[in-house]
Amino acid sequence: MTRQSVWMHIGAGSFHRAHQAWYLHQLRARGDESWGIALGNIRDDMTPLLERLSAQGGEYVLETVTPEGERAWETITSLRQILPWDRELSALVAQGASPDTRVIGFTVTEAGYYLTPDHHLDLTQSDIQADLAGEARTLYGALARILTRRVADGGAPVTLLNCDNLRHNGERFRQGFLAFLAAKGDTALAAWVRENTTSPNTMVDRITPRPTPDIAERVKAATGKEDGAAVMAESFIQWVIEDDFIAGRPALEQVGVELVSSVLPWEEAKIRILNATHAAIAWAGTLAGLSYIDDSTRQPAIFQLAYDYVTEDVIPALSPSPLDLAAYRDVVLARFSNPWIKDTNQRVGADGLSKIPGMVTPTLIECYRRGAEPLATAALPALFFLFLQRWAAGQLPYAYQDGVLQAEALRRQFARDDALDTFLRDGALFGELAQSTAFHALVTRRVADLQQWLLQPTVAQA
Repeated sequence: MTRQSVWMHIGAGSFHRAHQAWYLHQLRARGDESWGIALGNIRDDMTPLLERLSAQGGEYVLETVTPEGERAWETITSLRQILPWDRELSALVAQGASPDTRVIGFTVTEAGYYLTPDHHLDLTQSDIQADLAGEARTLYGALARILTRRVADGGAPVTLLNCDNLRHNGERFRQGFLAFLAAKGDTALAAWVRENTTSPNTMVDRITPRPTPDIAERVKAATGKEDGAAVMAESFIQWVIEDDFIAGRPALEQVGVELVSSVLPWEEAKIRILNATHAAIAWAGTLAGLSYIDDSTRQPAIFQLAYDYVTEDVIPALSPSPLDLAAYRDVVLARFSNPWIKDTNQRVGADGLSKIPGMVTPTLIECYRRGAEPLATAALPALFFLFLQRWAAGQLPYAYQDGVLQAEALRRQFARDDALDTFLRDGALFGELAQSTAFHALVTRRVADLQQWLLQPTVAQA
């Protein structure tokens, strides 16, 4: 009997279980059981979920819903091993070292790569410093530990696959990981990584809210199953991957994955049109007193802000493109308006300190370089400033989560009269524009416009 190839995945959140795990389940449903997923996590925050999955034999129900409200339920069977968490990451290390593991994938959010605006590893971050001292708090520390064991056990090649919303995600991860190994002084492992791993760029897409108790209730009613790990997502799904796997891969093209030579056109469209717009709607909706993305998108002023951003600045920046960018814009805004998803502004608005430089600043810079004033795009940093202002005043209706947030320092900044000027001069957010007087004046004007918008009665009643 042929031994099963293993896709070890780091990051047990809902998105992996609604996206990559769904695709591998589709292969198994077609009779191709040559690949299975071993799922684990770097931090202990997913331990209760991993324990529930383990008790269910790795199986769970995925609920999907169309914009018309049509729901479907599917039991996902691709998780063949659940790797329990401990402080030493023992199970992850053992599985990652096995030659049966041919792909190591990961979803650790944008902030989990600890990159500066110019895409270099930020060695000043406390988690990175801890990992350089031998801990495993980050993806880099975990992979260093895993691959050190893998080399010691024979060193079979392995693909390291980034599945996060990060521009040039494979390249940026690889650059950060090699910089980490250089700072650690581990030249031997760095040399092995260069020769024995690949890191294809990918683009992933499926809106996946955080699970709420009503999902399990609907799953029970529809399937009769008591599922402590059920997850819900929209019906739309897409995955584009550069076909550069060093140790074999599942036959993903048979289940709708696009294997391409360069993911760049899809990646840029998705990050700027979908991800940046999503975050802007979340910030604007929060400021308007709304809780959900769909409600926020349907407010005319917020819809128009998002539409103008894509139409006036992003489409010119990305043209020419093999994609129909206007059609993609319309599909994205329709997906955000789906009243059945109930994705929260809290979830989508998180990690703004990484989203601004990664998803918004490139469009701002490109507009100025081609001689255009980015009036529509400037609304995004203006919204985020007002959002942070509310956060600093303790007036957000929920806890804001951001992987690179230094809370006390930011609160002190927003307590000063020059908070906006300091915000705009932050090179970590705006790169070369941090020194641009034209950019400062534009965003200052947009902040004033948005403050007036927030005073409108229709907004106050939202």
